Amino acid sequence: MTTTLRPTEPLQRDADGAPSRHFRVCVNSRPVGAVHLATHAVFGPSVAEIRDLRIDEPDRRRGRGTVAALATEEVARGWGCRRIEISVPAEGHGLRMVTSLGYVERNRLMSKTLGATAPELPAGSVGRPMTEAEFGPWVESAIAEYALSWTQRGVSEEEARRKSVRDHERLLPQGRATENTLLSILEHEGTPVGMLWLAIQEDRAFVYRVEADEAHRGRGHGRALMLLAEAQALAAGRPAVGLNVFAGNTPAERLYESLGYVPTGHFLYKSLL
Repeated sequence: MTTTLRPTEPLQRDADGAPSRHFRVCVNSRPVGAVHLATHAVFGPSVAEIRDLRIDEPDRRRGRGTVAALATEEVARGWGCRRIEISVPAEGHGLRMVTSLGYVERNRLMSKTLGATAPELPAGSVGRPMTEAEFGPWVESAIAEYALSWTQRGVSEEEARRKSVRDHERLLPQGRATENTLLSILEHEGTPVGMLWLAIQEDRAFVYRVEADEAHRGRGHGRALMLLAEAQALAAGRPAVGLNVFAGNTPAERLYESLGYVPTGHFLYKSLL
């Protein structure tokens, strides 16, 4: 049996000329699934993104998805793409399939459903709002460090810097005064020891950044910051907290897992050169 991709539409192009296309996955001309391939909205036309790869239930676990993914990579190469990216849910066999094809995990989403009672911070620890004087230096540092996290995981310096600036401008359009945004400093016995960036979203709170100051790491302040995030989420009436963690950040992964956070989605990439 032969698994192939068949376009279901002419090649689409956005205002900048970036291509995208929907395909039907077929086995001997019989439709068994679908693929949507596009170039990346942030990283540009040199990076492809598999926005959907779906095999119908009766044809799963027969290698159809693997062949469809490889065929999609060939289409991306034909578009001149140098890298391809995909996201897969934590449940199911998608992660195992794409890693077997050489995709490398860059980051994952994690989430925790909260209890009814806000956790207490450790003795001597307290959270307070970030001041305007603290915000300027912090956001400059945050942009640089976020960009570095991407360059360490297969993204060029130019792409990473552009993404970091764009993300911070989008998420903090009014700086400290951005609606539904809490920028907090954790103090322990009067000394600033870390910061927390929490967004209050429609159905949950989301941790965009949590960081214990380098001079104060290894003393439980990261855990205290996460407890602060959970307390702030409950105070805002949100029943869950989500976050993103980059692959390879083992201390952070262990901290989140110890607090009850579980993966909900994985983001992976692969070089096409």
